[in-house]
Amino acid sequence: MDALSGSTWLWLGFSIFIVAMLSLDLGLFNRKAHSIKYKEAWIWSGVWVSLALIFAGLVFYYQGSQLGLEFLTGYLIELSLSVDNLFVFLLIFSYFKVPARFQHRVLFWGVMGALVMRLTMIFVGAALITRFHWIIYIFGGFLVYTGIKMFRHDEVEIQPDQSFAIRLLTRFLPISRHYDEEKFFTRVNGKLTGTLLLLVLMVVEITDLVFAVDSIPAIFAITTNTFIVYTSNVFAILGLRSMYFLLAGVIEKFRYLRTGLAIVLTFIGMKMLIAATGFHIPILFSLAFVAVVLAGSVVLSLLLPAKHPHKIDVELPIEYDEPDTNRDDKRDEVQEPAGIKRA
Repeated sequence: MDALSGSTWLWLGFSIFIVAMLSLDLGLFNRKAHSIKYKEAWIWSGVWVSLALIFAGLVFYYQGSQLGLEFLTGYLIELSLSVDNLFVFLLIFSYFKVPARFQHRVLFWGVMGALVMRLTMIFVGAALITRFHWIIYIFGGFLVYTGIKMFRHDEVEIQPDQSFAIRLLTRFLPISRHYDEEKFFTRVNGKLTGTLLLLVLMVVEITDLVFAVDSIPAIFAITTNTFIVYTSNVFAILGLRSMYFLLAGVIEKFRYLRTGLAIVLTFIGMKMLIAATGFHIPILFSLAFVAVVLAGSVVLSLLLPAKHPHKIDVELPIEYDEPDTNRDDKRDEVQEPAGIKRA
């Protein structure tokens, strides 16, 4: 472990900064549940991207170009994977008919859980690689397999009620079939139960855990520096919430993004496997390859739009003032939803 990964002050300082930013977000700007407008989403997306670039500049200045390029490459990969995952979040919110004013709260606490899970998985992965170096080739093979699978554009089906993890969790914690404003818990007949919003949060957390199985090995293909791995993940995840509200209405236009990600995952998986022969692909080449492929997939998506784009019925923020939502009955009843599929 190098000096950067082992510096307690760096880890402590970065953690304090992240906690302060999250506290500012929820404690000041989003104390009350409300729909996130596009202007607000643009501002916060710009804030998180700018902070990531400033951090990259600090790494370049104090730690050198190698670690700086590793951070940029890792951040670009993690951010791109996160953008692709926005479609799944759209399906989840659509499935449960989550009101737009509650979506930010779910994503905020989803991010908090994701940070803890990612940190745990990163340290476990780093420990495994340090003790069993050959495991990095298993990661490489898994990424190649994942990349090839993404080329097939397999159908994504969202049916939480059939999820083993959700069934197990709801067996121990009863969940009501309604929203009680922005609360995660409520009382029904005097008994404490989870609201439907809590169930949505649980689904988001489990989904992120599945996402991490792809993203964590991907970043370890770029660097084994745990601090760089974690910080690139953190900045990508924190920017995901605002990007959701920014791209929710147009994410389906990026039809070739998954193809681009498939190429990137296959490339970095091969990069890990090729390292077994003693040949190491330069980090600058990796950064350029990832950037060109992802940018190309976005441009191609805009130049060759789908003739019959898939539509998702989901409540999105609007640009006019919302009507008064103070009602005698603050519970939003939701019918038992049917499964939603992505072609």
